[in-house]
Amino acid sequence: MSDEIRLIEVKEEIFADNRKVADDLRASLQKEKTFLLNLMASPGSGKTSLIVKTIAGLSSEIRLGVIEADIDSMVDAETVVKAGVPAVQLRTGGFCHVDASMVNKGLEGLAVEDLDLVILENVGNLVCPAEFDTGAHKNAMILSVPEGDDKPLKYPLMFSICDVLIVNKLDYMEFSDFNLEKMRERVLRLNPDIKIIPVSCRTGEGIENWLEWLRLVSGQFAVGSGR
Repeated sequence: MSDEIRLIEVKEEIFADNRKVADDLRASLQKEKTFLLNLMASPGSGKTSLIVKTIAGLSSEIRLGVIEADIDSMVDAETVVKAGVPAVQLRTGGFCHVDASMVNKGLEGLAVEDLDLVILENVGNLVCPAEFDTGAHKNAMILSVPEGDDKPLKYPLMFSICDVLIVNKLDYMEFSDFNLEKMRERVLRLNPDIKIIPVSCRTGEGIENWLEWLRLVSGQFAVGSGR
């Protein structure tokens, strides 16, 4: 009976279609000379807090915009707007990820031609967002100390596809058995080229290192784009 059933790999078709949209989106942003960063993490790890710190540190030198993605609510977009930069809210309505088509819709709500950097705050989890190309030029993720140092073992794809890992909530270290060196070893086995930046959004520790990385990669993009 099973040899009479036709198997259709829908997932592969979805990924192939998304890759095409993502490649077109990157090319379009290249023409506009706008750098897109995809920021991923678990709920509560500090994505919005890091974005607010980034706005405070860079908005005087880089024109910033933010796309917030959540299953529901507009609370993060409201927080970003209060911090002083334009933002749009993507309400995914149950989807646990953002793909390139959704990002395209989000960019329609921003004057991309007037922005140097757009940060996409992806839906909060360490599984689905790692599978979808958003059209971003770089992928970043946050791992917070309360989540534990074993997450690279549980969610290897997320750590494998990111260009930078921000380890947030260093101020929780004294209340945790989180082992930074053990975590670093696990991550580098998966992704030897990843940049690891420990920070605390509460105290500000390490934030300048994050801002310097962002200046570097967005600046290299601007030079490569002929800005």
